[in-house]
Order: sequence, then structure tokens, then C-alpha cells
Amino acid sequence: MELEFTGEIWHWRGPAPHHFVTVPEADSAALQDVSAGVTYGWGMIPVQVRLGGSSWTTSLWPKDGGYIVPLKAAVRRAEGLDVGDVVTVHLAVDA
Repeated sequence: MELEFTGEIWHWRGPAPHHFVTVPEADSAALQDVSAGVTYGWGMIPVQVRLGGSSWTTSLWPKDGGYIVPLKAAVRRAEGLDVGDVVTVHLAVDA
């Protein structure tokens, strides 16, 4: 399964601060349909992510009935990205 969407980078300032892009509702629903076959626990879904010229392996995090994509600091630096930037994210799920 492959998905591509555009979203805004946001920052969670919790005890372990991190940057994310929220997966749109329709794409989250499609991911929910395959989640039982690919999750490794806690609803996490392993994915390959491509953003600009960067690609990496991570896991989608479940949040508020949908999913969020964590963005590594190294990727944000390499791509020159910050909070509020709108980016196009490509996800590949081995479903």
C-alpha cells in the first residue's frame, strides 16, 4: 500500500518533544483497514517514508482515531524544514 498526502509540520512539546505530520482522515481510514495485518503493537504501523530527497523507516503513531508521522531531526535539517511548513509525504506500507 502506498499513500501520498500533504500536511503541516507541528511540534509536540511533551516530555519527549517531537515533530509530526498528521495523516489525513481518508488515508488514516485506509491504514486502519490494513492495520491488523501490519501493526506490531500499540497500533504502531511500520512504514517507509519519503519527504523531499530524504527517505527513512519509521512507524506511524495512532492519535485521535488517525495516525501521525514522526519526522526525524536529521530529516528536518537536511530538508530545511520547521514547524508550520507544508510538506508532501509519501508512505509505503508492506501490507
